[in-house]
Amino acid sequence: MSEGALFGPRRMKSTLPQKLANLNWFVILLLVAIACVGFAMLYSVGGGRFDPWAKNQAIRFGVAIILMLGIALVDLRYILALAWPAYLCGLALLVAVEFIGVVGMGGQRWLDIGFMRIQPSEPMKIALVILLARYYHGLNQWQASRLYYLIVPICLTALPLLLIIRQPDLGTALMLAAGGIVVVFLAGASKWLFIGGGLAGLAAIPIGWGFLHDYQRQRILTFLSPESDPLGAGYQIMQSKIALGSGGVSGKGFLMGTQSHLNFLPEMKTDFIFTVLAEEFGLVGGLTILSLYMVVLFYALYVAMTCRNQFGRLLASGLAFTLFLYVFINIAMVMGMLPVVGVPLPMISYGGSAMLTMMVSFGLILSVSLNRKLVIPRGQ
Repeated sequence: MSEGALFGPRRMKSTLPQKLANLNWFVILLLVAIACVGFAMLYSVGGGRFDPWAKNQAIRFGVAIILMLGIALVDLRYILALAWPAYLCGLALLVAVEFIGVVGMGGQRWLDIGFMRIQPSEPMKIALVILLARYYHGLNQWQASRLYYLIVPICLTALPLLLIIRQPDLGTALMLAAGGIVVVFLAGASKWLFIGGGLAGLAAIPIGWGFLHDYQRQRILTFLSPESDPLGAGYQIMQSKIALGSGGVSGKGFLMGTQSHLNFLPEMKTDFIFTVLAEEFGLVGGLTILSLYMVVLFYALYVAMTCRNQFGRLLASGLAFTLFLYVFINIAMVMGMLPVVGVPLPMISYGGSAMLTMMVSFGLILSVSLNRKLVIPRGQ
C-alpha cells in the first residue's frame, strides 16, 4: 500500500459522500481498535462485567466518534473563524468552575451538566491550540520571530493556565502550557527565546517549590524515593511496578491479573489502566498498544507536513504533540519515570472529558487532511 493511499486522499472533492469517502478510514479504524482495547481493560477492571465502566465508556465513544466525523467534514476556514468563540467559551467554563465547580479527587475541576461531568481544562487544550494557530497564521515569518509578537500568545496561554492552577491541577496546566509553547516554536519564534526561558525556568525551581501544595510536594518526593514510604505515599507506584514486572513477556492472561483483581493496584480504571494491560498481556501487549499510538501520531505529523496552509500545519502539529504528551506522561508515570500527576491514557482510561478531547482533536486533524491542499491567505 502506497503512502498516499495509507495517509490521505488522492484529490479534493466537495460533496458530503465524496468527503466521507476521502476520509482516512484506516486511521479511524486504528482509533476504534485503541478504544476497543480500553473497553476490554475496563471490562477486566470491572471483574468481568460491562457495568459500569466498559458500558459507559463504549456509549461515550459512540457519541464521540460521531462528533469526530462531523468535525472532520467541516471546512477548515470555518474552524479558523471559530477560534475566538471556542477559546472564549472554554475560558468561560473555567471561570464557572471557580464558582459552581464540583469538588473531587482533591480539587475543584469539574462542571456537572446533568447527564455527565465535564472537565473544562480538557477542551481548553484544543481551544488554545486552535487560537494560537490562527494568530500565527495571520503573521509573516519576520513577525513570528519578533519578541513583541509574543505578548498576545503569552496572555492567551496565561489566562487559562492561572485558572487551572487554582483548581489545583498542575499536571493539566503544564500540558496546556507545553501545547502552546510547541505552536509558538513551530510558528518560527526565535530559538534563543526558548533557551532563555528554559534556563529561567530551571533557576525558578527553588522559588516554585514554595508555591506548591503539600500533596504536590509529596508527589515529587515520592517519585524520587517511593521506597521511603511503601505503605503510604509510595504505595501506588510500587504496586504499579510490581504489576508491570509480573506481566513478563506475554502476560498472565485476560482477567488473570493478580495485582489488579486482588485490589492491590489503585486507580485501575483511570491513571493505571496501562499497568493492568501490561500485567495481563505483558510486554507484547504494551508494545502493541504503543505501536497503534505511534502510527496514529505519525499520520497526524504527515498531515501537518503536507498541509499547504499555515493554520492547518500548526493546528495538526499542536494537536499531535498534545496526544503525544498524554501517552508519554501516562506511561512514564506508571513506570515510575515521572511523578503521578493524574494524566489519563487516551481512549483507554475511563473518563468522558479526555475521550471527548482526543476525538475532537482527531476530527480536527482529519479536517486538516481533507483540506490540506486548500490555500488560506495569510491574515484571514
